[in-house]
Amino acid sequence: MKLPWLTPVLDQNGPLISVHLDTTRTDPQAAGELEARWAQLRSRLGAEGAPQSLLTQIEDTVLSPSPLGGRHGRSLFASDTEILVDRVLPVPPLQESAHRGEFPTLLPLLRLIPFAVSQLLIVVDRAGADLHLRSPENPSISRSANGLGEDATVEGGHDVLHKASLGGGAQHGWRADNYEARVEDSWERNADAVAGTVEKILRERQVDMVMLSGDVRAIGLLRDALGRETRERLIEVQGGSRGVALDRGPFREELRLTTDDFIAARQQELAERFRESQARDGASVGGAAEVWQALSRGQVEELVFVTGHEPAGIEELLRGALATDAAISALQEDADGIPEGVGALLRWRDETTPSNSIGSMSGDARRE
Repeated sequence: MKLPWLTPVLDQNGPLISVHLDTTRTDPQAAGELEARWAQLRSRLGAEGAPQSLLTQIEDTVLSPSPLGGRHGRSLFASDTEILVDRVLPVPPLQESAHRGEFPTLLPLLRLIPFAVSQLLIVVDRAGADLHLRSPENPSISRSANGLGEDATVEGGHDVLHKASLGGGAQHGWRADNYEARVEDSWERNADAVAGTVEKILRERQVDMVMLSGDVRAIGLLRDALGRETRERLIEVQGGSRGVALDRGPFREELRLTTDDFIAARQQELAERFRESQARDGASVGGAAEVWQALSRGQVEELVFVTGHEPAGIEELLRGALATDAAISALQEDADGIPEGVGALLRWRDETTPSNSIGSMSGDARRE
């Protein structure tokens, strides 16, 4: 994942303040606990020299009620005079932290990269569709604003939607056939209208997941109307209906499970991609020293680290990756095959690039 929105933090001279906090407010008790935890972090930052006026700005931000539902978190980066980045997290940080120092503390935020999934949910019937866009910084697909403006709802405009028995015997058969043909034509034209809007959104916005739910017949017609590339991306989710709240239990659970499966598959794909690259001469390097050498030469296309197994110098490696416009990806802690918990997929190599053979490295159990 590329992270250009962190540029204001990297371009700022220190001291810098980094705050990573679970801001879930599911009930009054959780809100009280949030205030208590923040008070401890604020005290720590104050002891490290953070100005009280700036800490008050951060407090107003993190303690304000959020429109988001469910569990989520927040990461903030600030100078001593202003908040530079305020990011809502799709899940709470694995560990809360607050620090003021020469450099930002990036790891608590970047450990959550696997959960930063953008989604387009399409709920169709034979008249049109409701479209719901979820971005990583707005993790509640059930309560978020669509962010799509007039594209939030698509009505096909063809309203001959229901087949009917006209009766009257055989002499009226042509009338019934003609009416049913008009109905089928309306359904297809409405599907075409929805498909056009969906394709436009996917061209203009970066979307990881495209989920589809609703009327079975309408789903089939929309599939036929979409381009091949979009059809291949569709993930069907059972239980959606237009005009019905998305936060009702069964459908919300289906959305969650579908998202969890997508994240797990993407994690597996990344781990396999790195392991396969180790078998190709020069396609990747592993280990902190090797990755740092590649970063210093601008060779890194994507830095990969394993949560909970990062080397001691991971923060410096993360800053190096961001400074050289490399992507950053995180694998969850059960991933193996990444020497010292960090590796890099390379843009290019030459004769001075370190060996990428895990078997030729030593000194760390995770190299084997």
